[in-house]
Amino acid sequence: MSSFHKQVGNALKWSSLAEIVAKLITPLSNTILARLLTPEHFGVIATITMIISFADIFSDSGFQKYLVQHEFESEYELDKAANVAFSSNFLISIFLWLFISLLNEQISSIVGNPGLGIVIIVAGFSLPITAFSSIQSALFKRKLEFRVLFYARILSSLVPLLITVPLAMFGKSYWSIIIGNIIGNIIISVVLSYLSDWKPNFSFNRFIFFEMFSFSTWSLFESIGTWLSSYIGTFIVGSILSQYYLGLYKTSMTTVNGIFAIITSATVSVLFSSLSRLQSDRTEYDFIYLDFINLVSIVIFPTGVGIYIYKNLVTSILLGKQWMEATSFVGIYGLMCCITLVLGQFASEYFRGLGKPKANVLMTFLHLIVLIPTLILSAEDGFLTLAYASSLIKIQQILIYWLILWFGFKFNPLRIFNYVWKGLFSSLIMGIFGYIFIQINSGIIYQFISIVACVIIYLMCYIYIFKGKLELIRIMKIFTGI
Repeated sequence: MSSFHKQVGNALKWSSLAEIVAKLITPLSNTILARLLTPEHFGVIATITMIISFADIFSDSGFQKYLVQHEFESEYELDKAANVAFSSNFLISIFLWLFISLLNEQISSIVGNPGLGIVIIVAGFSLPITAFSSIQSALFKRKLEFRVLFYARILSSLVPLLITVPLAMFGKSYWSIIIGNIIGNIIISVVLSYLSDWKPNFSFNRFIFFEMFSFSTWSLFESIGTWLSSYIGTFIVGSILSQYYLGLYKTSMTTVNGIFAIITSATVSVLFSSLSRLQSDRTEYDFIYLDFINLVSIVIFPTGVGIYIYKNLVTSILLGKQWMEATSFVGIYGLMCCITLVLGQFASEYFRGLGKPKANVLMTFLHLIVLIPTLILSAEDGFLTLAYASSLIKIQQILIYWLILWFGFKFNPLRIFNYVWKGLFSSLIMGIFGYIFIQINSGIIYQFISIVACVIIYLMCYIYIFKGKLELIRIMKIFTGI
């Protein structure tokens, strides 16, 4: 194994460990919060997050991707670019925070939450904090030093449990989440600043700034498109339905995405950083890309099928009885997410790694053309229709990814099936048995026992029927370092 492959494996190990540990902590705090707060409270949080995340796009301006991907002639040139990126990000974030603060009431009225202007002002404090830490994070990712990011991720993941939950218990409603988010961002900034060799220095170079901005322009458009894909539903649902259904809609997606994020958050950063170093070797580039998809599919496919089969149990445990109306959405969204992640969504990193963010902008634009009217029409028909429509529309997203891969990059997306078919068919067999188990007995204890049985069935199918033992051994070696 080459030194680069070992470096990638080590980065993947630490990135994955960070997400696994964090996602073991986060569901516990989310489970408690779902019982302390109402869907209406989560609806408010969804709206506030929509506003702040949009402002954060302009605060970063795509400079993180530039620092990760650009080939610098020396460490000195990298440091100069990092300082310019830091200074620009920080000043832009301060300006955006002031802008949001001055127009807080108007903004809160536009997004359907009049009277919550002060909440927007306080939540906006996260902008300069994240701007402070984003450059350190990019530099660590560039060097594939994910062990440091592991420490920051773990410490910040403890905040909801130690800060947010107690505040919610004392009746602070949505304020508990907002304050917890701010403290979590502060912790990340402090940890990364302490452990980073690079220290921020306010400096500005017009030539470097415009070079970065020119490089990052399409990345900025890409980020805006990604934001629209993620939050246009929040705006539409909040406008057509009530805050209650907005809470159901957004929290259901957040819960399911949080489960998959154990894998995706751990691998996406490593994949992008790895591909960015291999732009000149297309054969190795394609191999790393397909190999990553193969490894994550081993876990993602059975997870999605499991969420669909055991949707009642997942909703009951992670959210509580007051959220049971979201059960169908949790199930179908989980199933479609696993398919989209494996067959389509990692293509975004394929485009980015080659320095082609225009492809992601095109993909997002073509997806939004169909997504927006679908969300509007389905929301007007009710929450259940919205749940199925917003999930099944992911099929169109996969097709767009494939068309761009095929015609834009001469990459046959059907090659993905050659790598992931073992996990796909093992998951389908597991799902059939899981469905039968649920029909026999739907008791909670019995469901837990049947889940264990499903895991065993999946592993037996993968290892013995489809001869996938070597892939599982590789995953174990990555995490054990053996």
